Amino acid sequence: MEGNDLPHAPLAISELPPRGDKLVGIGLFFSALMLALTALQARYTSFSPRSAEEFSSASRAVRPGLIASGIVSAWTWAATLLQSSAVGYKYGISGPWWYGAGATVQVLLFAMLAAKLKLNAPYAHTWLEIIGARWGTLAHGVFMFFGLATNIIVSSMLILGGSATVTDLTGMSTIAACFLIPLGVAVYVVVGGMRATLLCDYTHTTILFAIILTFCFTVYATSPKIGSPRAMHDLLQAVSAANPVAGNAQGSFLTMRSRNGLIFGVINVIGNFATVFQDQAYWQRAIASRPASCVKAYLLGGLAWFAIPFAFATTLGLAARALTGDPDMPALSAADVSAGLPAPSAAAALLGVPGAALMLVLLFLAVTSAASAEMIAVSSLLTYDVYVRYLRGDAREEQVLRVSHAMVVFYAICMGLAGLIFFYIGVSMGWLYTFMGVVLGSAVVPIALAITWSKANKWGCIVGAVAGFFAGLIAWLVTTSTLNGGVINVTTTGGDFEMLAGNLASIGVGGIIAVVWSLIFPENFDFTVTRALNAPKRIPAEPQSPAMDEKKEKQDGEVEEERSVETPGFEDPELDPAGLEKAFSFAAWSSVALTLILLILVPFPLFGEQTVFGVRGLTAWVTIGILWCFVSAFTVVLYPLWESRVAIIGICRGIVKDIMSPGSGRYVAPEGAKA
Repeated sequence: MEGNDLPHAPLAISELPPRGDKLVGIGLFFSALMLALTALQARYTSFSPRSAEEFSSASRAVRPGLIASGIVSAWTWAATLLQSSAVGYKYGISGPWWYGAGATVQVLLFAMLAAKLKLNAPYAHTWLEIIGARWGTLAHGVFMFFGLATNIIVSSMLILGGSATVTDLTGMSTIAACFLIPLGVAVYVVVGGMRATLLCDYTHTTILFAIILTFCFTVYATSPKIGSPRAMHDLLQAVSAANPVAGNAQGSFLTMRSRNGLIFGVINVIGNFATVFQDQAYWQRAIASRPASCVKAYLLGGLAWFAIPFAFATTLGLAARALTGDPDMPALSAADVSAGLPAPSAAAALLGVPGAALMLVLLFLAVTSAASAEMIAVSSLLTYDVYVRYLRGDAREEQVLRVSHAMVVFYAICMGLAGLIFFYIGVSMGWLYTFMGVVLGSAVVPIALAITWSKANKWGCIVGAVAGFFAGLIAWLVTTSTLNGGVINVTTTGGDFEMLAGNLASIGVGGIIAVVWSLIFPENFDFTVTRALNAPKRIPAEPQSPAMDEKKEKQDGEVEEERSVETPGFEDPELDPAGLEKAFSFAAWSSVALTLILLILVPFPLFGEQTVFGVRGLTAWVTIGILWCFVSAFTVVLYPLWESRVAIIGICRGIVKDIMSPGSGRYVAPEGAKA
């Protein structure tokens, strides 16, 4: 594909406004909604976005249900919907499984890092602060490169996938889409900070599940074009017979025995380790969560998220392939598939204009949720790891807050520019998705070791990250040259084996050097320095009242949403080392067990048996995906409401008081509360 050629799928939806008016309207609506929610929070609760701590970390008091909802939303990129459906379209049922499982295990395993973060650096603002406190300026600079590179690549994928589909669905200018999407999000992020981002995540997640379930029931129950798992099976059988898939058992789209599907799975696992372990957005949610429940939040969030790509791609990705030859289904070129257009094409073919409109809303929610997470993440890195660390160590809170706001706007512009640059050089979302592990994978193991292992060696981790970076690039380019007769361009470098070689070399070399060097030359770091990082100063304080003690002892689901007044001089009981070590142990066992189930115990027996699903097998497969969607929706939509019932009631009471007597409902901090 030439750099300035749009992928083209002639969707029959010309009724949608050609200038993308609907996109602008949706953006304004959600920005206004988030601003209203932020105003309610500031007026009727103890949390004010005018506090730098509240802006960047939501006062470290967010409950697990809302954090899990935020994880689901932040991890639902444009690629989650578009790329998962594209691999379903290309490889059949194995594609959605490998996409979902290959990007779920990282969130589950991150639960261990979240527990160690709360144990080893409970007051850190960013993961790079921990690196700097432990290993100094050189290590801080090296890993900052990987951190910011991760954010830029993730943001570029969001903008590429979002703008390509918005342009195809509405005719909107790609340049306009690249900038309108992030700038609209920046409005409410600047005003509300981290908590507004989480509230936005919750709102978006709720609508995401509603629309995904709508597509599921349309395809498998009501659509005259498909309408049942049996019809889907018969259509896919016919397509497989006419166009068998190379490397699949019997050339079928109905098998987990897919060579290229497995290759994609390996690439997916490696690349997403990089984008979770090195993305401040995931650390930010661990920082914002309550210590006692951060592990629970990541386990719930990871399992809930799996349902989105698995169910969505098993629905629209397979539908796009099943409808091959249908008069309403456009023929898709390789460039269209790489751009992620099978899902929107299928949505338009099945439901016409309403399907395209639902897809546009779904994509907008996915892109803006992840974009807001990236903005607040990069804002924190640039504020605390550049401005505070190197430029103004004695910065006052209002200065820190002002810089945080400015960095959100700055990065929104950078996101638009990055997406536009990749678009014009001819790099698609699919290419970038498989490439990210080549340049980012080398730092995964060194970063994990830095946060969790006292014996990790500074020089081993630095050398491992840098050497793995170059090893990944060399392996990728050499493999490309070898397999393509010396031709190296965007097309040849995007092949499965080429990307696989680069991904494996990057994470393998980086991990091996860091671990072996640390075993030969172990450090003996006790994390005292990192535990003291940003710790509040202890001053004498009055003992707490019995009422306060009783409140502290309430169960996690019963405690009031409003943050209890912390009395200076007393340690947070949730930071008890023994409790956090127990949480780490639970996270380790549960996340490793779930990883084995998702990556080994389920797919490999089906792969080894070369099973081709019959009607019953496909029906069971689809049913599992839909049921998983319902359970996930309960976990991240209804559970957060139950958790926050006291706060919601308090806000409603405040509103009623204000209606009855203007000004009487405003939250007033108890006497002696911290400013």
